[in-house]
Amino acid sequence: MKRTNTFAVRPLSDDGEQALRDLLDASAALWNEINYQRLMRYNDEDGFKGDVWDADTGALEGKYKDVLGASTAQTVRRANSEAWRGFFENKNAYHDESDTSVTEHPAPPGFRGNEDDGRVLKGVVRKDAYTVEWGDRSRLEIVVGEKLRDRHNSPKSRLRLEIAGDPNWPDYEKQGRLDLWYDETDSTFRASQPVTVSDDARETPLADETAALDIGANNLVACTTTTGEQYLYEGRELFQRFRDTTREIARLQSKLEDGRYSSERIRRLYRERTRRRDHAQAALCRDLLDRLYADGVDTVYIGGLTDVLDTHWSVETNAKTHNFWAFKQFTERLACTAEEYGISVEVRSEAWTSQECPQCGGTDRTTRHQDSLTCPCGFEGHADLTASETFLKRHTSEAVRPMARPVRFEWDDHQWSGIPHPHERPKEQRTDPSTVHRDGNVASGES
Repeated sequence: MKRTNTFAVRPLSDDGEQALRDLLDASAALWNEINYQRLMRYNDEDGFKGDVWDADTGALEGKYKDVLGASTAQTVRRANSEAWRGFFENKNAYHDESDTSVTEHPAPPGFRGNEDDGRVLKGVVRKDAYTVEWGDRSRLEIVVGEKLRDRHNSPKSRLRLEIAGDPNWPDYEKQGRLDLWYDETDSTFRASQPVTVSDDARETPLADETAALDIGANNLVACTTTTGEQYLYEGRELFQRFRDTTREIARLQSKLEDGRYSSERIRRLYRERTRRRDHAQAALCRDLLDRLYADGVDTVYIGGLTDVLDTHWSVETNAKTHNFWAFKQFTERLACTAEEYGISVEVRSEAWTSQECPQCGGTDRTTRHQDSLTCPCGFEGHADLTASETFLKRHTSEAVRPMARPVRFEWDDHQWSGIPHPHERPKEQRTDPSTVHRDGNVASGES
């Protein structure tokens, strides 16, 4: 299995911190110079003719290898090449009418700030150019160039850093390329280490139950299981914060001088916005899968992105699905986390599940208002929970047990929480029983 250890790193001295800053600054500067050469060729600017791959990256690597080391300089160039290949793949997908995975025109790889505006301190290290030791005094050692070694007295051409915290996956079989960056939101250096771990680390589900997820624009996830459990994760407040930050970014951009496209404040807001979303996503996946594993679920069905857009498309829904919730990223994270639990994730069509009445089966007369779904036959229920229940019944041959009272979760910037109840786990908040429809299956009304 492919997994990632993410941890904070601390220089052991002021000289060590300056050495790390110099290393990341040189890495960002090399990225920018390579990216500039390629971007000019992509735009067919005067003096820059030819293909993006014609840039003289070898000369640029040589310019920085005394600071970075030859292996790290080479890795920066490869990382930029990967970014450009990804851009071209996304561009082809965007222009392919049969491919719905990319719905907004992709942009070429960006720059990491300039020296005057404040460089984004970010770099990569080849997998064989660093070592990690876990234990009572965990540490990270990175190969550096001769100039950096001489300037900061790094022993044996290696920069030694202390690791804060424990890894999620200390017993890995092999490691990948290390990403290093300075996180300005909390003034901390961080590292991301991709690792391959044994399949033996995978859990085994306790039973063979099934769950279905309805991914929404307001309620991020509505889940129903064949055990009769239902979970609802709200997203309105998260999206509002995302939108407020986006508006502040636009306001600051409108005040920039001609010729400038960003500032340190703008870049910080972008990073904070992304980090908040990614934190909430990761926590949601972990919280939900913990519960599904305890319920004995071994298969999770999730609706495709096309179904979400075909059924609910609007400018706001599109913004929530792509920019805020990053639907594709979320499904990939969910599948990756589910693998740890031995739970399989399958993408299936959920078309019209949000309009189908579970009582009479009709779709043309149902009405949705905010979170409520009503039908002239007399049914009234929570729209997203009803959709996940219908989705589940459509794609499983197992009998679905009568629904328990749904559990609602709200994000408090640290975990998915609700109002604790005397006999429930602290993160749980049961929906008001007065809003459950008469068959006791799902809750209706505002959540």
